[in-house]
Amino acid sequence: LIPLSVVFETLAIRGSSWWISALMWTPAAASVVARLALHDGFGDVSFRLGGRRGSKAIGLALIFPVVIGLIAYGIAWTTGLVQFSPRPNRLTAPYIANTTSLGVVFVINLAVAATVGTANCAGTAAGEEIGWRGYMLTRLVDAGLPKPILTSGLIWGLWHVPLVLGGAFLVGPPPFLIALLLVIMATAFSFVFARLRLETGSVWPAITLHSAWNAIIQTAFDPASHGAQPELWIGESGILTALTMIVAAIAFSYGRWTILRTPE
Repeated sequence: LIPLSVVFETLAIRGSSWWISALMWTPAAASVVARLALHDGFGDVSFRLGGRRGSKAIGLALIFPVVIGLIAYGIAWTTGLVQFSPRPNRLTAPYIANTTSLGVVFVINLAVAATVGTANCAGTAAGEEIGWRGYMLTRLVDAGLPKPILTSGLIWGLWHVPLVLGGAFLVGPPPFLIALLLVIMATAFSFVFARLRLETGSVWPAITLHSAWNAIIQTAFDPASHGAQPELWIGESGILTALTMIVAAIAFSYGRWTILRTPE
């Protein structure tokens, strides 16, 4: 994982952001190498949906980014920390008149992001989730490592740090602050991913959650937010986003977990 990540993160920092898409497939590539080297096989990749349990988890994965966005961004908008000013994007512009209210513009942008955007982001999201939750998480659990979900979240968050420090991802306030907040947010978010993956035995809820998050937050909520330094409060490294995600992590951690390697 590390050699591939170094190559593609360097290319992304020095060149086109297209390399980030390639980078997102390095966890999957690394998991394939590890499976072959350790003779683990591929039976637990879990591309089966997982019946009703899997379907419910996918529904939750689609709703979750909207809920987090409405809470974190809603606080920023209503308190004046960030200005609410949604604008039609290239997909919604043909269907939105210039006189349409800001609320309607946002709802239409959100609907397109949750459907078309989520489907469009699924390819790159799969590259990460096949590796992170499809392999690394389950192996950490099997190894009996203390706090495997916390560990997996820290690894996932730290993996993004070079992109932030290099200016290829989440450009805004001081890079070290952004990197720290991103690691906190990702670590908390990993508990949500883990619950969906381990409770269903399927990797599809994690893929859906990752793709829906990228689409909904990055193409609906972020473009609707403007101000002097909106990235400090909202976005994937915003203070309000991180705090909201911590609350979500606590909620998802509550109760007894059912750990499945594959769907029942």
